Amino acid sequence: MTSAFETRLKDNAARTEALLTDLLSDAPRDAEIVRPAGLLSAMRHGVLNGGKRLRPFLVIESAALLGGDAEAALRVAAALECVHCYSLVHDDLPAMDDDDLRRGQPTVHKAFDEATAILAGDSLLTYAFDIIAAPATGLGPEAKLELVLALSRAAGVGGMAGGQALDLAAEIASPDEAGIVTLQAMKTGALIRFACEAGAIIARASVEDRKRLSAYGETIGLAFQLADDLLDLTADAQTMGKATGKDAARGKGTLVALNGQAWAERRLEQLVGQAEALLAPFGDKAAILIETARFVADRKS
Repeated sequence: MTSAFETRLKDNAARTEALLTDLLSDAPRDAEIVRPAGLLSAMRHGVLNGGKRLRPFLVIESAALLGGDAEAALRVAAALECVHCYSLVHDDLPAMDDDDLRRGQPTVHKAFDEATAILAGDSLLTYAFDIIAAPATGLGPEAKLELVLALSRAAGVGGMAGGQALDLAAEIASPDEAGIVTLQAMKTGALIRFACEAGAIIARASVEDRKRLSAYGETIGLAFQLADDLLDLTADAQTMGKATGKDAARGKGTLVALNGQAWAERRLEQLVGQAEALLAPFGDKAAILIETARFVADRKS
């Protein structure tokens, strides 16, 4: 990674964190009655805990590539992070992946309780669409409608939530390679694809550019999950900030388990090359997103 990329990643993460802090403040918004203190604390615990903010970064940088409004992109980025964090809060529950640690701190159901964790996740998911629809997000009605539809599809039964259902089923009957690819494209890839496509929607880009950014998102989504599976095999819990080796312990199939570490490393190189090829028509303007593909493939946590 270049220092310019690292600075951009940190700066965008800080901007996203600052906006999320404001969005999760105590003061009720118009038409809200009250924000219960315990529930709001749990939401903050699940969201304001650091992290690279990769998905928001992709929204912001995809919009910037195509000339989209920066402030609107930041708000859509925050909305997407609410959806992502809701999914983590719920995935960590005992009925799902049953994790006690997330980003180096107790998961929400451990820091509070299971009922509060469920409600925190519910509230974060709902709030995401509030953020997009709110007047403060300076986009026209058509753009907002497209964003709501695309995010709903990415997060719902045919996307992330459906992918989690397939992931739970995989603990009972291991899927074949095609099944694993489908599961991962839904559970992990769908929100990453949305992050990149959202930039094109915000910028009111051409259909061709929207498809190109969506394909780039799909490609780095595959790379993200493949790198994650490698880390689950090779990294320790302290580095990752969460438990590792759980997939193997549960007998859950991954592409790394099926094909081996060397294959996975070669496949990651191929995916980075595909991402670069998709962005080639944008020339030097795509340098940050090209570096992002390499960062996703090479990450160590």
